[in-house]
Amino acid sequence: MDRETFYTVLWGWTILGLSVFVLLLFVKAPYGRHSRKDWGPNIPNRLGWFLMEFPSLLVFVLCFLFGPGDLQPLTWIFFALFVSHYTNRSLIWPWRTRTSGKQMPLVVAMMAVCFNLVNGFINGYYFSAFSREYTLEWLTDARFIIGAILYGGGAFVNWWSDQILLRLRRGGKKGYFVPKGGLFRWVSCPNFMGEILQWTGFAVMTWSPAALVFALWTFFNLVPRALSHHKWYRETFPDYPSERKAILPLVL
Repeated sequence: MDRETFYTVLWGWTILGLSVFVLLLFVKAPYGRHSRKDWGPNIPNRLGWFLMEFPSLLVFVLCFLFGPGDLQPLTWIFFALFVSHYTNRSLIWPWRTRTSGKQMPLVVAMMAVCFNLVNGFINGYYFSAFSREYTLEWLTDARFIIGAILYGGGAFVNWWSDQILLRLRRGGKKGYFVPKGGLFRWVSCPNFMGEILQWTGFAVMTWSPAALVFALWTFFNLVPRALSHHKWYRETFPDYPSERKAILPLVL
């Protein structure tokens, strides 16, 4: 694939992401607390998570390692960050969740597979074929430093919030509960906020158009999901804290 075609793909993928964002403001993805039975056959929740997340890991690694270009030493930093996140999401996280017996629609998992295949491809292929020049001076560049801070902070917020959610079902508890502590004091979905910060940081530290498109897709996907979660919490729990926002403290 030549550079012009690659950038055309990025533009098309961005426009599609914006369309999906608008759609998700009106249609809730039917899994988790928003599950419905009219979206076709279901599969076990843990299997669904693996199927959704693993393609991004696999395709990114293959495109990065076997793409047409020569790899630069500093791109291995970006490789490690991307691979560590998706190794956790596809191979570790599904088995830590306390969702035994839960199901998700197969069609939802397949749509997520498509999303992750494309995002894994554009990022892995970019670093192999079209990457900017990353010299050692890049490590002291403001973009790398700011991006690394955003990535690290977002990853920590995401992990911390996930730990709080996991503890809600300790002792074999079933169902949903109001999460407390951490950034749940201010927003209903700090885990989503952390992931958006994380991939925004990745886009800044790499200064990569492919990573920017990935960060935009993360926003397009998670903001509507957070708004749906926030509305569900308010409707389900009459005493839900009124000061909480959905995903951005004091704003949204």
